[in-house]
Amino acid sequence: MSNHSLVTAGILGVCVGDALGLPVQFIQRSERERSPISDMIGYGTYHQPPGTWSDDASLTLCLADALTEVSPSNTEKLLTTVSTNFCRWYTDGFWTPFNKAFDIGGTTEQSINHLLNGVSLKHSGATSEKSNGNGSLMRILPLAFCHHLLTFPELIKLTHLTSAITHAHLRSQMACGFYISIALGLLAGNSVKKSYLQGLEAIKKIYNKPPYVVELQHFSRITTGKIEQLSINDLSSSGYVIHTLEASLWCLINSQNYAEAVLKAVNLGDDTDTTAAVTGGLAGIYYGLESIPQHWLEQLPRQQDIIKLTQDLSTKLTQGY
Repeated sequence: MSNHSLVTAGILGVCVGDALGLPVQFIQRSERERSPISDMIGYGTYHQPPGTWSDDASLTLCLADALTEVSPSNTEKLLTTVSTNFCRWYTDGFWTPFNKAFDIGGTTEQSINHLLNGVSLKHSGATSEKSNGNGSLMRILPLAFCHHLLTFPELIKLTHLTSAITHAHLRSQMACGFYISIALGLLAGNSVKKSYLQGLEAIKKIYNKPPYVVELQHFSRITTGKIEQLSINDLSSSGYVIHTLEASLWCLINSQNYAEAVLKAVNLGDDTDTTAAVTGGLAGIYYGLESIPQHWLEQLPRQQDIIKLTQDLSTKLTQGY
């Protein structure tokens, strides 16, 4: 696939996954086992029409938008632009489906309020162990598309700093790093399992050292290289960042196409929109835009705006800033 196709497939993959999961967010797995989701629905948890995407996709689009303006090599300016976009999302509905932000995670809301009150980027993100929700993991994918402009250590450092705007605990930063490292293999055209294993090997060269090594125990089920062998009953699909990363990798590796991967994620229950968004970004890259059911894409609000954004991002990343 071309670079543009990969960018579009990945970002739309996030948006569609988010939209599939949103109507049944916070509903337990037992209900999904009785009544599994098999198509795009609406008017559920937030009473939004079918195809509506939430904060997961909005903040992903805010990051992508910043990358159309600022080179990833200009770290300080990029982070400032990203944080400005997040504030615009929160206050003005920037990159929302219907001009109003909703479904805002507590850690993200707290951090954005810090920014709005003049707290610096170095101190805006939450650092407590209890703040390791999935709010930075869900939006981090666009950084993977910058891999050819930065060395791998530079890319992971940027990933950590971008997470830390809202989620500054090492565990959240590292979850984003694992995710980006695995995404790079998919962008290179490798199989899902090979991308997973090579992504682990690459990132462990960074995470086997201080300060990260003390946190590796929390990723032990991922670092075995055998996440797909867990039974569904071993998985949680809560808003905890480790649970989301584990569940998304499990869904991806145990599926044969985009639709199967994201529907598996939704039918795990609980934090359905984020699990499906995180799964959907990787599945979109691997299976391609044509793998995302057209009738799902057509139900997305602002579909053409999103496609235009991905075109602009791809052009910048390809032709330079």
